[in-house]
Amino acid sequence: MNRLYKLLFIIPLIIIGCKNYDIDEKYSSQSINDMNMNIFSRDGEKLLLIKSPYSNYDKETNKFNLKETTINIYKDNKLEYIINSDNSKLSNNNKLIELNGNVLVQAINQQDDKLTANTFTWNIQNSEYILVGNVKLENNLVTLSSNKAILKKSTNVIEFFNPVKYKINDSIKENRYEINSENAFYNINTKSVSFKSTGSKVRSKIYF
Repeated sequence: MNRLYKLLFIIPLIIIGCKNYDIDEKYSSQSINDMNMNIFSRDGEKLLLIKSPYSNYDKETNKFNLKETTINIYKDNKLEYIINSDNSKLSNNNKLIELNGNVLVQAINQQDDKLTANTFTWNIQNSEYILVGNVKLENNLVTLSSNKAILKKSTNVIEFFNPVKYKINDSIKENRYEINSENAFYNINTKSVSFKSTGSKVRSKIYF
């Protein structure tokens, strides 16, 4: 009789366990609040810290969809860039990052540089950040704008693609110097700008 009672007690537990497992498998997505995710290299070097007050993980596509994203990018375990955006996606086993909407990139060593764009894409296996749509770099010295730019993490140089607009920001509003060219290169470390045009000459205008 005791064995019968024990068997009757164990069977419901087994059924409940199986039922919960089946229900979990049916959900294809999971919501995560206050997400803080660290991503490291194979050598244990810290690459990223991703923060979002609300995110969703899609099991079928193995993709994170995040809102109001803040991403800290590290180099040699030291914080190098902080990037903010309205939305972002993390896919390809956490190797591909896509940020969308009011993207703002700030370099820690040059905090007066303001780099903005519509979208920002980075495959963490390489050292290039791709910015597309209304790309603009602005500080107290210059304003550079184009539809596409690539920030090379290894050199801290931003390449702006054709057509590029460049303006020197003068404290006297009536005076400014403006250049239109195919490509422009901005060095974040030295705050220097160089220009390159293959098909036509660099055109410049001076306003007095």
